[in-house]
Amino acid sequence: MLTLRDLNRATLARQHLLERHEGDVADVVRRLVGLQAQEPRPPYLGVWSRLAGFARDDLHTALHARTLVRATMWRATLHLVTAADFAAFRPLLRPVLEVAARRFEGLDFDAVVAAADRLLAAGPMTFNELRPRLLEEFPGAYDRALGYTVRLLTPLIMVPTEDRWSFPRESAFGLPGIPLEPAGVERLIERYLAAFGPAAPADVQTWSGLRGLKPIMSGMDLERLKDSTGRELYDLPDAPRPGGEAPAPVRFLPDFDTLILGHADRTRVLADEYKGLVATKNLRVKAVYLVDGFAAGTWQIKRAGKRAKLLISPFSSTPLDLLEEEGLRLLAFAEPDAVPSLELEA
Repeated sequence: MLTLRDLNRATLARQHLLERHEGDVADVVRRLVGLQAQEPRPPYLGVWSRLAGFARDDLHTALHARTLVRATMWRATLHLVTAADFAAFRPLLRPVLEVAARRFEGLDFDAVVAAADRLLAAGPMTFNELRPRLLEEFPGAYDRALGYTVRLLTPLIMVPTEDRWSFPRESAFGLPGIPLEPAGVERLIERYLAAFGPAAPADVQTWSGLRGLKPIMSGMDLERLKDSTGRELYDLPDAPRPGGEAPAPVRFLPDFDTLILGHADRTRVLADEYKGLVATKNLRVKAVYLVDGFAAGTWQIKRAGKRAKLLISPFSSTPLDLLEEEGLRLLAFAEPDAVPSLELEA
């Protein structure tokens, strides 16, 4: 039986949040099966929390080399993934993305996708550029529905620029230029467990958006475990489980971090009583910091002129000096030209 702390430490070990990974940026992104990337900056901060010696240019260079790509992936949301994982797993998500696209009726999805492929073959476009072109071919259609259909059903990647976090506010999308070679769903489950396990089928389904995984996992050669509630969990036999007493350092996670969104039952990191303080009504997931492995509050960076302040909003009492060292390192990475300070929200 695994206690809550056992689950916490096992997951943090795989997320490289007990000890930062020694390697390169593509390797750590591969190990995590991607990082959510709804906005340009959070993936940089998510990698920084997990990778030793990480510099901004490491990720910037990998994006321009297309070793890493930013694309619509898990749960029909933007993620930073390796190009190899995009090629292997993007085809598996087609059924999920088709269901999401069907919120708009009356469109010939195949025709819209074919038109988008033809238009984008000439070069990348923003969706503000693409939608009018699609309307010329589908007069009378709802332009947002056309764009949404393309975003979900056409495998596209966002085109990096020289912006500070590699993408402008309105990014262009282009064809990936690599063949898609689908992997089996069993391979995806194994990769998920290596990054997020031990876990139940509902956890894999919540993270990926796929359904019907329980019979598949039941037939795989996986270790069966139970948590303190008696819930059955699955895991890779040789995956790390360091135990609930393993030390867990303070870590700062960005908005929409994959750790917060990786399970149906998030209590291994985020207590139920704090969920409403992290996930907002407008679908944002706030940046959190971990103390002893668990979310202990939220944070944000406030920049004013040459000063950058890390504003801490604790769920309960958190000594500021406990957060100071890691917080100042975070500010030095995110705002290297600013005078840093930490402040508890009143």
